[in-house]
Formats: sequence, C-alpha cells, structure tokens
Amino acid sequence: MSNQRIRGFTLIELLVALFVLAILTMAGFRGLNAVLETRKAVAQETRKWQDLMFFFSRMEQDVALAVKRPVRDGAGAPQAEWIGHSVPVSPADAQLILTRAGVQDEQGAQAGPQRIGYRLDRDTVYLLRWMALDQPMSAEPKRYALLQGVSEFHLRYMSADGQWNEQWPLAGQTGGIPRAVEVKVTLAGGKQITRLFLTS
Repeated sequence: MSNQRIRGFTLIELLVALFVLAILTMAGFRGLNAVLETRKAVAQETRKWQDLMFFFSRMEQDVALAVKRPVRDGAGAPQAEWIGHSVPVSPADAQLILTRAGVQDEQGAQAGPQRIGYRLDRDTVYLLRWMALDQPMSAEPKRYALLQGVSEFHLRYMSADGQWNEQWPLAGQTGGIPRAVEVKVTLAGGKQITRLFLTS
C-alpha cells in the first residue's frame, strides 16, 4: 500500500474562496434589498389607490344624499343647503358644504340629516362635520383626514341649464342643489384625477 499524501488548502485558495463567498453574499443582499424596496413601493402605490377609491366613494355618497334643508349659522343667519367656495375664507369654512340625509346605523336606526364639508388644508383633504344643522355660536366642525398627498382640490357645479359654475349658489339665488358636481384632485406627483357625481 502506497502512502498517500494529504494536501490541504493553500492560503491563496482560501482567500479566493472567501472572496467568491463575499461576492455571492453581496449579490444576494442586493437582490433581497431590491425585492424589499419593490414590495414597499407596490404597497405604497396600492395604499394610495385604495385611499383614492375610498375618498371618491365617500364623496359620491354624500353628494347623492344631499337634501334641501337650509340651516342657520352661529349668528342666526340663514345658510344655503349647498355652498361651494373656490377658497375657504375661515378655519371653519370649506370648498364644499352641504346638508345630507342621515343613514342607518348598525342597529338599523335612521340618523338625522348632517351638515358636512370638504376642505383642502395643506396637502390633505379633510371631511368637516358639524354636530348640529342649526349651529350654536362659535360652533367648530370636527375634522377627519380623508386623503393625503393632494396639491389641488377643485370643484365645479352644474346648474339646471347644464352650465358649469365655480361658485354655489348662483348669483341672485339663495339656495338649491346643483345637478352634478365635478371633482378634480391633483396629487403631489402631478397626476390629475377627475370624477363627475350626480346629485339625487
């Protein structure tokens, strides 16, 4: 039987092996990081479109439930059932304020009419809700964030003759509900989305 010589790794071979292992580890890390970043971007994009769908669905429902019920402000002055401003003039004001019919709660009880509004403040569209139709002095609405990442929020209102108007009520009128409302939202990235909602 001949003696076999046992040969180990040389230092150069060990260094080469470690170098190859380091390259493979780095490539695997970069691949995993790319997958995680892609997953994060997809999740953010999905959330953005879900928020948009909820926002437009909520607004469509509110517009469809608009009712002809004028109110009185804190000073006792009458306000139209539907008010549309290009720019809010006070913290308690909004681009759109309307009276909408109440809906049934989880127990099936019918809620009374509500006074609500939509307002863009910085980069967020808020839902404003007043606790009463005829408001007490210094009544402040509650604010609920509906849609973030918005740079512009623009509304137009269709009158009975089919004309679009930037303000509501029309000049010379004290109230009424438009036939339709056009909602235009511009997102922070510049994408513009327009929806048309019919009133009841």
